[in-house]
Amino acid sequence: MTYILAIDGPSGSGKSTISVKLAEILKIEYLNTGSMYRAVTKYFLDNNIKEDASDCKISEALDDINIDFIENNIYINGENVEGDIRTDIVTKNVSWVSANGLVRQRLVEMQREIANEKSFVLDGRDIGTVVFPNAKYKFYLTANAHQRAIRRFFQNESGLSIDELEQAIIQRDLYDSTRAISPLKKADDAIEIDNSNQTIEETVKTILDNMEKDDVV
Repeated sequence: MTYILAIDGPSGSGKSTISVKLAEILKIEYLNTGSMYRAVTKYFLDNNIKEDASDCKISEALDDINIDFIENNIYINGENVEGDIRTDIVTKNVSWVSANGLVRQRLVEMQREIANEKSFVLDGRDIGTVVFPNAKYKFYLTANAHQRAIRRFFQNESGLSIDELEQAIIQRDLYDSTRAISPLKKADDAIEIDNSNQTIEETVKTILDNMEKDDVV
């Protein structure tokens, strides 16, 4: 029997790394929804589509976008953009792109279609609240902003200092949690895990310990 494992949480909470490990252990598929929003952001930036663009222009752009995942790399219209979606400029703009109602509607449709027939672990900010509100398993990962900034810094994906990253994370949290459409928040029935002082392995174990034995291979 198939199931959905929803991993939500703010930037830098370890969602992607932990989700990849869970997918490997559980032998199920993994869908990084955050990468989808980042890929769309890159496409918008490359095509000069700005925050104040009309609904018509955004809708037309979305019609021109085809997203694929091949061997854990994300492709837009046949181009591998995995190495280009975590730059500072994409990070700076992804919040307004992901807050756009047309973008979220289109990507949520894609996510539901992709994960319709197999067991999946999905990570994002609204998986357990919007995309799959009936997911069998829901977890909300969090950590303090300073610890998350340190993690981002040592991922070598940004030219910012730890203090600059921390401020950017605080601003992103505020934006994501207060936006009108699909805000970042913990689902009422999700298990919250503060992994500020946990290793990746400890967080993975906590999640596995809260799953039914029949689903843990």
